[in-house]
Amino acid sequence: MIRITVVIPVYNRSVELFRALESVYAQHLPADEVIVVDDGSDIDIESAVCRHFPQVKFIKQPHAGVSRARNYGVENAQGNWVAFLDSDDEWHPEKLAMQAFRFKQNGLLIGHTDEIWIRNGRRVNPHKKHKKFGGNIFSKCLPRCLISPSSAMIYKPLLNDLGGFDQALPACEDYDLWLRISVKLTIDYIDRPLITKYGGHPNQLSKKHWGMDRFRIYSMEKIHAGGTLSNQQNIELLEQLVIKCRIFSNGADKHERPNLHAEYACKARKYRRELDNLMS
Repeated sequence: MIRITVVIPVYNRSVELFRALESVYAQHLPADEVIVVDDGSDIDIESAVCRHFPQVKFIKQPHAGVSRARNYGVENAQGNWVAFLDSDDEWHPEKLAMQAFRFKQNGLLIGHTDEIWIRNGRRVNPHKKHKKFGGNIFSKCLPRCLISPSSAMIYKPLLNDLGGFDQALPACEDYDLWLRISVKLTIDYIDRPLITKYGGHPNQLSKKHWGMDRFRIYSMEKIHAGGTLSNQQNIELLEQLVIKCRIFSNGADKHERPNLHAEYACKARKYRRELDNLMS
């Protein structure tokens, strides 16, 4: 039986959180449990949530970032499946029902869906490079984050086996998890927009950190060091490592950070040599 726990991390958002929660309680297939994890907000969110949504399990932690907040939610989850929802996004009413039906059919352990993007109040069309896929998508997950957390539904024991989100990452923690999963598993994909993502606001994580590729490089280096990749996967990963190390090195040069420029230029040369050796 599929028992679904919804995990919503929140930090200093209340209006957006209410929109997210309303979309959860409008689901055709009701969730078995809804957990909101307050990541040490400076404002009182709990009082309003508990007043308007008394069914919610509201838990708090000292401010430690979204990775720890999601992991804390999973630790407290009673369901055997976890559906994540970011506090500034919303689900379409059929989202949980369609995913649960698919998992019963195909026996897969993780899936995601297409999405609608709203930026600064206007709908925008994703570029071709942002196209979503299902199946064995490791190579497609390397360049950028292919799965939105708000669209993901995952078997909880899988998350436990993987150790959840990497709490050392201040951003790209979702990229890191999907990469670790896609190395091993087939991923379900519903080619239909079942979530709406809202962007353009100043407190997005992507706006807080310069040089986001350094976090993706960190994730790829972890997997590369693990030594579990096939020869083809290693080639695909090293190709991306060379590209991203060069991009980050050039960015560091432009931002007048000579030490980082030199470090990542050196990494790019190192991974280029490894790639050449693999392909020779």
